Amino acid sequence: MYRILIVDDEEILRMLISDTLEDLADVQIEAAEDGIQALAMLEKQEYDLMILDYMMPEVTGLELLNRLSPQMKARMKIIMLTAKAQETDRMKAMGAGASYYIPKPFSPLKLLELVEEILYGEPSKQE
Repeated sequence: MYRILIVDDEEILRMLISDTLEDLADVQIEAAEDGIQALAMLEKQEYDLMILDYMMPEVTGLELLNRLSPQMKARMKIIMLTAKAQETDRMKAMGAGASYYIPKPFSPLKLLELVEEILYGEPSKQE
């Protein structure tokens, strides 16, 4: 069973991402509405993948990444999903431990394909 944590302060985006991934095999999806809630969840449970918003109140996605242990970053893939499309922002996120960087607006199908590749090794062929 793969565990995915979605962290975004916008409920509509959490629902869109969750709905996009809900039909994946052997996947459990959980969501956090901010970085503080995500940190609490990460202390209690291991996840295979985290889809993380960059800009959130109180604890940003970048700050959350900086608080994670190197061991946690090594065992979990992290997709930074953000409206911050500057190269310097991408470099900061990747330097802090993000595995992938996807600017918003994003294609749900492209996100699904990336998640399938991360979890299963290759995207399924959608007809």
